[in-house]
Amino acid sequence: MVLCFLSRALPHVRHSPSPLGRPLCSASTEKPVLTLFTKKPCPLCDEAKEVLEPYKRRFILQEVDITLPENSIWYDKYKYDIPVFHLNGKFLMKHRVDLQKFEDWLTKLELQSGGSQ
Repeated sequence: MVLCFLSRALPHVRHSPSPLGRPLCSASTEKPVLTLFTKKPCPLCDEAKEVLEPYKRRFILQEVDITLPENSIWYDKYKYDIPVFHLNGKFLMKHRVDLQKFEDWLTKLELQSGGSQ
Protein backbone atom coordinates (compact mmCIF):
# COMPACT_ATOMS: atom_id res chain seq x y z
CA MET A 1 0.00 0.00 0.00
CA VAL A 2 1.35 3.42 -0.96
CA LEU A 3 -0.28 6.57 0.30
CA CYS A 4 1.92 9.64 0.03
CA PHE A 5 1.36 13.13 1.31
CA LEU A 6 3.16 16.38 0.68
CA SER A 7 4.90 17.95 3.61
CA ARG A 8 2.95 20.65 5.39
CA ALA A 9 5.35 23.34 4.23
CA LEU A 10 5.29 22.44 0.50
CA PRO A 11 8.67 24.03 -0.18
CA HIS A 12 8.64 23.14 -3.89
CA VAL A 13 5.42 24.93 -4.77
CA ARG A 14 7.03 28.33 -5.35
CA HIS A 15 10.15 27.15 -7.12
CA SER A 16 9.03 24.09 -9.06
CA PRO A 17 7.85 24.31 -12.66
CA SER A 18 4.97 22.12 -11.53
CA PRO A 19 2.34 24.17 -9.68
CA LEU A 20 1.77 21.25 -7.32
CA GLY A 21 5.31 20.49 -6.20
CA ARG A 22 6.31 16.85 -6.06
CA PRO A 23 5.43 13.86 -3.91
CA LEU A 24 7.71 13.25 -0.95
CA CYS A 25 7.93 9.50 -1.22
CA SER A 26 9.69 6.87 -3.26
CA ALA A 27 6.56 5.36 -4.76
CA SER A 28 6.40 4.26 -8.35
CA THR A 29 6.10 7.27 -10.62
CA GLU A 30 3.71 5.27 -12.78
CA LYS A 31 0.88 5.59 -10.27
CA PRO A 32 -1.45 8.50 -10.95
CA VAL A 33 -1.19 11.42 -8.53
CA LEU A 34 -4.45 12.58 -6.98
CA THR A 35 -4.09 16.04 -5.47
CA LEU A 36 -6.57 17.10 -2.81
CA PHE A 37 -6.87 20.84 -2.24
CA THR A 38 -8.01 21.20 1.35
CA LYS A 39 -7.86 23.26 4.54
CA LYS A 40 -8.40 22.57 8.25
CA PRO A 41 -11.08 21.79 9.23
CA CYS A 42 -12.73 20.27 6.18
CA PRO A 43 -15.38 17.65 6.97
CA LEU A 44 -16.17 17.22 3.26
CA CYS A 45 -12.47 16.50 2.60
CA ASP A 46 -12.45 13.89 5.36
CA GLU A 47 -15.56 12.31 3.87
CA ALA A 48 -14.00 12.32 0.38
CA LYS A 49 -10.86 10.56 1.67
CA GLU A 50 -13.05 7.87 3.23
CA VAL A 51 -14.89 7.35 -0.06
CA LEU A 52 -11.53 6.99 -1.86
CA GLU A 53 -10.09 4.56 0.71
CA PRO A 54 -10.84 1.40 -1.34
CA TYR A 55 -8.82 2.87 -4.26
CA LYS A 56 -5.75 4.03 -2.28
CA ARG A 57 -3.43 1.35 -3.71
CA ARG A 58 -4.00 2.68 -7.21
CA PHE A 59 -2.86 6.28 -6.75
CA ILE A 60 -0.61 8.60 -4.78
CA LEU A 61 -2.48 11.17 -2.70
CA GLN A 62 -1.06 14.66 -2.28
CA GLU A 63 -2.78 17.11 0.04
CA VAL A 64 -2.35 20.83 -0.54
CA ASP A 65 -3.40 23.06 2.36
CA ILE A 66 -4.70 26.13 0.55
CA THR A 67 -4.44 28.28 3.70
CA LEU A 68 -0.62 28.21 3.72
CA PRO A 69 0.97 31.43 2.39
CA GLU A 70 2.85 29.64 -0.38
CA ASN A 71 -0.45 28.24 -1.69
CA SER A 72 -2.30 31.56 -1.94
CA ILE A 73 -2.93 31.06 -5.66
CA TRP A 74 -4.91 27.91 -4.82
CA TYR A 75 -6.69 29.68 -1.95
CA ASP A 76 -7.85 32.43 -4.31
CA LYS A 77 -9.07 29.85 -6.80
CA TYR A 78 -10.67 27.25 -4.48
CA LYS A 79 -11.53 28.92 -1.16
CA TYR A 80 -15.26 28.30 -1.68
CA ASP A 81 -15.00 24.94 -3.44
CA ILE A 82 -12.98 22.49 -1.35
CA PRO A 83 -12.50 19.66 -1.58
CA VAL A 84 -11.10 19.99 -5.08
CA PHE A 85 -9.30 17.14 -6.81
CA HIS A 86 -6.78 17.17 -9.64
CA LEU A 87 -5.61 13.92 -11.23
CA ASN A 88 -2.08 14.11 -12.63
CA GLY A 89 -2.27 17.91 -12.50
CA LYS A 90 -5.62 18.27 -14.28
CA PHE A 91 -8.88 19.31 -12.64
CA LEU A 92 -11.07 16.28 -11.96
CA MET A 93 -13.87 17.17 -9.52
CA LYS A 94 -14.91 19.34 -6.59
CA HIS A 95 -17.20 19.33 -3.55
CA ARG A 96 -17.87 15.58 -3.53
CA VAL A 97 -16.24 12.51 -5.04
CA ASP A 98 -17.80 11.43 -8.32
CA LEU A 99 -16.78 7.77 -8.10
CA GLN A 100 -17.74 6.91 -11.68
CA LYS A 101 -15.70 9.80 -13.10
CA PHE A 102 -12.78 9.02 -10.78
CA GLU A 103 -12.79 5.32 -11.65
CA ASP A 104 -13.02 6.03 -15.39
CA TRP A 105 -10.06 8.44 -15.34
CA LEU A 106 -7.99 6.24 -13.03
CA THR A 107 -8.52 3.21 -15.26
CA LYS A 108 -7.66 5.26 -18.36
CA LEU A 109 -4.39 6.43 -16.79
CA GLU A 110 -3.52 2.91 -15.66
CA LEU A 111 -4.04 1.57 -19.17
CA GLN A 112 -1.86 4.35 -20.61
CA SER A 113 0.96 3.49 -18.20
CA GLY A 114 0.83 -0.19 -19.07
CA GLY A 115 -1.40 -1.35 -16.22
CA SER A 116 1.55 -2.19 -13.97
CA GLN A 117 -0.30 -1.29 -10.78
